[in-house]
Order: sequence, then C-alpha cells, then structure tokens
Amino acid sequence: MNETHDPSLTSWIESANSPDTDFPIQNLPFGVFARKGDAEHRVGVAIGDQIVDVGESLSANLWTGKARDVARWCDRPNMNELMAAPRDALSEFRARLSELLSGSPGDSSVINPLPPGALVPMSEADLFLPAQIGDYTDFYASIYHATNVGKLFRPDNPLLPNYKHVPIAYHGRASSIVLSGSGVTRPKGQIAPASGGNPTFGATQMLDYEAEVGFFIGAGTGLGETVAINAAEEHLFGICLVNDWSARDIQSWEYQPLGPFLAKNFATTISPWVITWEALEPYRSPSFFRPPSDPQPLPYLSSEKDRNEGGLDLNIEVYIRSMLMREGRLRPFRLSQASLADMYWTPAQMLTHHSSNGCNLRPGDLFASGTVSGPDPGSEGSMLELTRRGAEPVVLPTGEERKFLHDGDEIILRAYFQREGAARIGLGECGGLIVASTK
Repeated sequence: MNETHDPSLTSWIESANSPDTDFPIQNLPFGVFARKGDAEHRVGVAIGDQIVDVGESLSANLWTGKARDVARWCDRPNMNELMAAPRDALSEFRARLSELLSGSPGDSSVINPLPPGALVPMSEADLFLPAQIGDYTDFYASIYHATNVGKLFRPDNPLLPNYKHVPIAYHGRASSIVLSGSGVTRPKGQIAPASGGNPTFGATQMLDYEAEVGFFIGAGTGLGETVAINAAEEHLFGICLVNDWSARDIQSWEYQPLGPFLAKNFATTISPWVITWEALEPYRSPSFFRPPSDPQPLPYLSSEKDRNEGGLDLNIEVYIRSMLMREGRLRPFRLSQASLADMYWTPAQMLTHHSSNGCNLRPGDLFASGTVSGPDPGSEGSMLELTRRGAEPVVLPTGEERKFLHDGDEIILRAYFQREGAARIGLGECGGLIVASTK
C-alpha cells in the first residue's frame, strides 16, 4: 500500500472522479489502443473516460529514472516488454503518473502537465488485445462451480478425488483469444444424442459462457525453473476479465479421456484493460477456508502469507441482452453475481503449480481462474449451472426463456473491487455477441 491507493485522491480529469467510473486515479490500468483512423498501436493508461498516451508524453521530460524506462516500454504496439518490467520500476512509474494526474477538477491553479495530444478520449480510440499471448491455460479453481457441474453428472460423488489436492487446468488455444466486443460465431462439432447412439455433426445447441478472471504473466521463468509459493506473485503483472465460451453438448461427447478440445477453443473473450497487481493491494482477502475434513495443500502450495492474503475480493457480474431486448432498448439483465474470494485455489497456488514441473512462463502468457461461482443461488458463473443443464430455464424481462444462449444474445461481464477505506475500481466490460454458425 502506498500513496497511489489513497481513497481521497482526485484527478483534474473530471470523469475520473465520477462514482460510476471503473477507472479512477487509484486504478490506472494499461491497455493497447490506436486513435481512430490511425494504424499505429500504442500502450496507454485509462483514467476516467480518457487514455493517457504515454509514448506521446516522452518528449515532455516528465519521466526520470526507472519510470522513464517504463514510459519507453509503453511506446510499443503491445505490452509484452512492459509486462516484463521490474516491479520497482512499475511502482515508480505508477507513483509518478498518479502525481501528474492528481488534482481537483475545476481548480484554476492546476495545470495539465501532459503535452498536447497525450490525452485521448476513449470515444476517439480503438482498443486491441493487450499482449501477444503465447500460451493460455484455464484452471478450474472454484469448488462451487466444480460441485455444481459434478452434481449434474455424478449426483452422489460430484467432486473427483483429485480436486482438493491439485489445481486442475487445461491448456487452451491462445490464437482464438479475442477482445471484448468481438462477435462469437456459434461453433460446430460432433454431438451425441442424449438417448445414446451415433453422433452427428452440426452447430452446438448448448452454447454457454463462463465468467472468469485472467492473470497475465509479467516476469518470465526459464524451462526447468520452478516458482516458490511466496515468490509467485512477483511473476504476475495484472488481471483482466475472461469469458471462456463453451459448447456443452460438444464438450460432453469429446472431453473423455483427454479433456476440452473443440468445445472450448473456438473463442475466448478478454477485457481490454489490465489492472496492475499493485492496484489490487487494498482488496486482499484470506484464501479459501478449508474445513478440517479437507486435505491441507501440499507444502509447495502452502504458505502463511498466501493463507492470510492470497485471495482477491473481486465482485463479478454477468449480464445478458437478447436481440429482442436491444430492439426494445432494455438494459442488460443480470444473471448472476459472485466473488473471486470464494475460489478454492489462489492465483499464487495456480502459478506455483503451473511451474512446478519446470514449465516455463513468458511475459504476456495468460492463465484464467476457471468459472467463478459462489455458494448461493444467483452466484453461478455459467448457464450450465444456472439452468441445471437446461432443466430450469432463465426468464428474461421480455418473457423469453434461455436454457442456453441463442444467436443474437450478448453476454457482458463486469467486475469491481469495493471495500471500506479504499476507492472503488473496476475492470471495464468484457462483452461478446453470438453470431449464427457459418454454413
């Protein structure tokens, strides 16, 4: 915690002080953008409804020391070099940027220190994927999600024997990660009849979303190198929202014995702004409380520090807006709300386990939490859980029913940190619109 987290800080950029903004001065997330009509991609920082073009500020002699090194890494078409920056350099840059942007709106004594053109309205910019994502891994870290899904298929034994011992994950497809706002084409695959018999090939009829949180790797590791649990967070640059779209009917046929394939790799949507690890400090929480009957994590996955503050108290909401709702100009309808603090495995445990066999991690690699679900009704992070695999359809404000997603449906993920004594900061939106399957 430092002065950048002070909840009383305000900015001379008026929109940054709105109670509705995800990007107050206490946040300062990084993203990649281009001015509309310009092909040049740049790294910028979100503040209110504006983007600080850091590269454009280099000529103004605003940066010194390690902060200047970080500012130079922002003058790039992606964030990979920036993500690999030393923690102390990133912290120095954040402190200096907070100083440059702080002040009271309307105060005539406050002068904009940024050079002309260094502040770009978001409405005049296009956003892009934050990094060249070399590898993507998706975990299964919510015991509530795992239990909800397990009950649908194994009512008497929902959790498999390994779940409470090891962070489960699969390697996803980095090339099909898309930015929020991209259309998601309904995928095709082999689908087996519920009554048994031979499969057919066609478009999924059980398209689903999964509300997740993504973690970008910062400092990388070498092949054969492992990461100790208390050093794991030193390799985490920041977080974003993730929707790991799933075709449940394709998945149920193909996943045995090797796991997800075509049911998962057709699209994964992420939000454009990456919230830095330092910005998350006020919102720490203890790790998941394991009852005495649960096995304790093996020593390489256990530390007092991680038990006391390894969780993150992030609220995640899922909204839907059907084509009929858009035509009627209805607001998106909230399907669920859950907290990342309810995850069985912490980000540090996931990263430590990922590297425990010597798997190398590279700046810009992404791993996701898996579906974030909670213990209560209305906290389910997927349609599969909400509707009990279609047995209990969701009714929308228009009277439409949803067992799974229809063409024209839009799914929007939103998330925010909010805690007494700290500012509210958000992650922005992660949205995707379902497009009919191609012929």
